[in-house]
Amino acid sequence: MYFPVADIELSPFIPPLVACVISFFTSMAGVSGAFLLLPFQVSVLGFNSPAVSSTNHLFNIVAIPGGIYRFIKEGRMLWPLTWLVVIGTLPGVIAGVLIRILYLPSPEAFKLFVGLVLLYIGIKLCLDLTKKKTGALPHAETKEFKISDAQLTAKTLRYNFNGSSYQINTLSVICLSLIVGLIGGIYGIGGGAIIAPFFVTIFKLPVHTVAGASLMGTFITSAIGVLFFQFLSTSSLASAQQIAPDYRLGLLFGLGGVVGIYLGARAQRYFPARIIKTILAATLLFTAVKYIFFN
Repeated sequence: MYFPVADIELSPFIPPLVACVISFFTSMAGVSGAFLLLPFQVSVLGFNSPAVSSTNHLFNIVAIPGGIYRFIKEGRMLWPLTWLVVIGTLPGVIAGVLIRILYLPSPEAFKLFVGLVLLYIGIKLCLDLTKKKTGALPHAETKEFKISDAQLTAKTLRYNFNGSSYQINTLSVICLSLIVGLIGGIYGIGGGAIIAPFFVTIFKLPVHTVAGASLMGTFITSAIGVLFFQFLSTSSLASAQQIAPDYRLGLLFGLGGVVGIYLGARAQRYFPARIIKTILAATLLFTAVKYIFFN
């Protein structure tokens, strides 16, 4: 099958298969897998115009809803955290799209920066894994395996999960989301790959409670990102660059992602936090090494 925007020929079975495998494992940590599809598209498929970012956003739009449904159904969607993430990431993702088109059509320098950030987070996760207590997994059928008593104020967000209470600063989440949205807008990763590890390592929130909010935030910001890329593709800013997504490629990736994310979200409650953190750390370190040493 020929993909006109990416200007490549590829078997139509490869994109959904790759996306399904990646998304199954990354979705357990609240990450759609777009941040791993990006280097796959650039390095393996040779798709490196700004349109690769918008195509990645399109993948998120198609792939994420199944996982969101599972988290909502199982009572593990932390809505107040979701809205804080959206409030912060939306301005960032719009600014990121403009930066991607105007200043970073070939963003080697910024990819190095992102690689260093992901490397730091991956190392932090690895250090957390060396601790004796990593958060035991409650029995999958207990009533406690749900988020309860979530309260959001101008200063703090509080909620209960698995018999423990958690509290984070509202402004800190918004500021972090703004930075994440900027990076996500540029590369089309939605931001979940960066914000989910920060919630786990810096804010010390259980990975089982942040995954749904991270995916929902990624979905909403990716939708805005695709619309903005599409709008700018008809403007003078586009010049000779491909900006709008490759809809064929994005939809095929998305179809595989739907299956992978749904199954990953469903299986998450049966995986201990240590395993999920290990998966997340491995994928982050892989991407960091890719961006830093093979840029």
